[in-house]
Amino acid sequence: MPSSYNRRRFITNVSKTAAVISLSGTGVSSLFAGEMQTNNKRRYFSTGFEQTPLPYAYADLEPVIDTMTMDIHYNRHAAAYALNLRDAAKAEGVNMKEPLEKVLGVVSKYSTKLRNNGGGHYNHELFWHSMCKGGAELKDGSFRNQLIKQFGSTEAFQSQFSDAAKNRFGSGWAWLYADKDKQLRIGSTPNQDNPLMDISDIKGTPLLGLDVWEHAYYLKYQNKRADYIAGWWKVVNWKSVEERYLGV
Repeated sequence: MPSSYNRRRFITNVSKTAAVISLSGTGVSSLFAGEMQTNNKRRYFSTGFEQTPLPYAYADLEPVIDTMTMDIHYNRHAAAYALNLRDAAKAEGVNMKEPLEKVLGVVSKYSTKLRNNGGGHYNHELFWHSMCKGGAELKDGSFRNQLIKQFGSTEAFQSQFSDAAKNRFGSGWAWLYADKDKQLRIGSTPNQDNPLMDISDIKGTPLLGLDVWEHAYYLKYQNKRADYIAGWWKVVNWKSVEERYLGV
């Protein structure tokens, strides 16, 4: 092979490596930062202010979540939250190079617009990655062991989580989250609030979130929220949930 080819290949590889190193320190996050390795341990997912691409096609969660709902949910509802969040952040002098998690932790300092749209953007970014085509198995390991230890069984956990989702009055979210002691908790929040917020009644690191706003399910399930919740377990991405837990 000509030496000039080897030199070009070497320069290209060095450039790619430098780009990875540079990105890993920005905290801008999106999906890429969530995949970075630090001391052989995944770094906790960090959310930016831009909407990231869905990790699957609109039709991939059929028949649990229909294609039209995914399209409208992502391209209209979630996109509007991301756009309005950036507008609010710019108006209020928020450093958008910092992770959104940092802002949500002191969200009481900011406007209702930033709270609602910041929560809406964060919640949906987590929600998309809480699901995958065909679901992902909950495998043996420290996360599953902790889930069983605290809730008695995976079935008992799912029942309690489903109840939190079914019993959330009006619009909101159901959560599995880790508290400051890394204990697993179940709870729910109204509107677009989440456990990261300093104004939330429940506080911790979100691991799994279920959107129970009507726009998330009404086209297919109408007012049958319980049917939507029951079906949703079939597409939960347990690999993503476990990674979040291990990164706390």
